[in-house]
This record gives sequence, structure tokens and C-alpha cells, in this order.
Amino acid sequence: MFSRDEVQLPGGIATPALVVDLDAFEGNVARMAAAARAGGFALRPHGKTHKSADVAARQLAAGAIGLSVATLGEAEAFARAGVDDLFIAYPLWLDDGKAGRLRLLAETVALRVGVDSAEAARRLGAAVRGSARPVEALVEVDCGCRRTGVQPAAAGAVAAAAAGAGLAVAGVFTFPGHGYGHDPAARERAARDEERALAEAVDALARHGLEARVVSGGSTPTAGQWRPGVVGELRPGVYVFNDAIQLGIGTCGPEDLALAAAATVVSVPAPDRFVLDAGSKVLGADRSPWVDGHGYLPMFPGATVTGLWEHHAVVRLPAGVRGPGLGAVVTVAPNHVCSAVNLVDELLAVRRGAVVERWPVSARGANA
Repeated sequence: MFSRDEVQLPGGIATPALVVDLDAFEGNVARMAAAARAGGFALRPHGKTHKSADVAARQLAAGAIGLSVATLGEAEAFARAGVDDLFIAYPLWLDDGKAGRLRLLAETVALRVGVDSAEAARRLGAAVRGSARPVEALVEVDCGCRRTGVQPAAAGAVAAAAAGAGLAVAGVFTFPGHGYGHDPAARERAARDEERALAEAVDALARHGLEARVVSGGSTPTAGQWRPGVVGELRPGVYVFNDAIQLGIGTCGPEDLALAAAATVVSVPAPDRFVLDAGSKVLGADRSPWVDGHGYLPMFPGATVTGLWEHHAVVRLPAGVRGPGLGAVVTVAPNHVCSAVNLVDELLAVRRGAVVERWPVSARGANA
């Protein structure tokens, strides 16, 4: 991706800008869809990565059954764009304002919402009581990430509370976030942890007389470790673009990086150093133990973004490598693509060095 030539931006387009390599992007979408089909899984990609109606449309056209989202605002934005099957994979705590918004949303789309406590389930049930379209609840369980989610054995009690609050309990879900790491065995262990936790949660629901029709999991790092059986639905997100973290942990190659910041060299203060106009307000400020520096430069794979300010990225070159000159356009894959996308208004879709489409970031800032 972006490794052969400078990105050719049309007149009037200023750097820094986030660009999508269409060839890499289309390959990522097609491969994940094909892998899900081959394994017998339903694919519900996570929209928080791209926040784009244009990207969502391409995922749905490739076979995705709907989208996962992280916030009520993201769900509203994708619903406005015509996505009619949404799962808010997050344990919402509804205040009065969010309760009203959720009820309106439930009237227009097929909607599922995550819960991981009886209290939240009861608030959710009260918010949508009497809605013309039922809202389904999925109980979140912790499979080892140690973030949100109840222990698998407790899933039945939460599901029973949701059912008692008038919700249609559809099943269970989890996030194997502990699959991040250099060691491929960590990804395999996380996938097996996910299967064990979800199987135990399914049994816990059954003990309360509830059927888990939906058993949802999956992530980009564990994508290669899926096995048919317990899990029926997958929710990877980052795969659609990939990023420097995915490259660093080995879940993608440089050719699979489909999004980067196009940035201009604004200073060459030393032979081994140059400065770009893409700082933390474009690349995001995320650091990672699996990446040296603040991003990956496909055109200079041995270089390191050693310093990041709001509008400066300082790049250190390896010994003997000749850097770009002033005014050259260079691409940087961000460490965490989800954070970078949320910082811009649009993505520029590029094919063979030329911008051919512009995709608004439809759900930008929809964080509540």
C-alpha cells in the first residue's frame, strides 16, 4: 500500500488528509467476508473503526448481516444512512435523554443492545416498553479481557432480569481483547477462551429457561483462529483498514494497510530527520508496546516517528537511507486507525495514486 509513489492529490486538497487505498481496502473486505462464509459465521463488522456509511455499504454488499457499533450516536448516524440492523455492543447506561433517543431508534431499525447488569437491563426495558418493534438484549460476558462483561456463570441471572424487564433476550456476546500481542499463541488462547466463556454463558441462560440464539464474538487479531461450533456471529472491526498495531502484532502485512495519513514534508532539519504536517490531531496519540513510535511509513519501512506534536510528526531515518525532500507527500499508517478516523471529516479513496471518491465520516464525534 502507498509504497511505490507519492500520493497524487487533486488541486484544492490540502495535507494532512486520511487516504484509503481502494485495492487494499477491497481485498480486506472480500477476504473477511469469504472467511466468515467458509466458517459458517454471520459477519457483523464493527462500525466504530470507519464511522462511514460508504464503508458500511460495501461491507453489507459483501455479505455482512448488519453492523456493530459502540455508541448510541453511532447507531443513530448509521440508521440515518440506511443501515437497518444494528447491535450496540456496549453496556449502555440510559439517562432520560438517551432513553428517549433509543426508543426513537428502535422504531426505525432492528436493534440489539448489550447489557452486563440487571440494573442496566431494567433501565433498558423501561426505556423501550411499548415500542412497536422489540429491542433485543445480548448479555456481555468477560472471556479474559478484563474490561466489561459478567462472569459467564452469571450471564443467566442478567438475562433473566432482562427478560423480566420485557426485553427479548437474544443471546450472549464477548470481546477477546486479550488476543493482542506479538505471540500468535496469545491470539489462539484468546479465541479458545472466548469459546469456553460463551459456551458457559449459553448454558447459564438455558438454566433460566432462555435460549441463546445469538452467540457473538470475534476480533481482528483472533480472525485466523476461529473454529466453527460455539460462536455464530463475528464482530471484527479494524480489519477493514488495518493499522500499525495490526502490522506490529502480525495480523496483517504491509500490503493490507488500507488507510494512511497523506502528509507533506515541511522541514528537513538534518539528513537523518524530516518533519511532516500530520501530528496527533490527524494520526491520533495512541502508543502501543507493539509499535516503535507513532506510526508506520510504507515508503520508508525502517523509519520511526519519534516525536508527535499536534501538527508535527518527526521522522527519524535509518543510517544510510535518503529521505524525502521538502514538499514531498509521504504516507503514515496510524498506530490505531479507529482514533485517527474520528479526527477527520472525510476519507479520500485512492486508486493507483489518484483520489477517485470522497467518503464522509458519517458518525464522526458520535461518542455519546
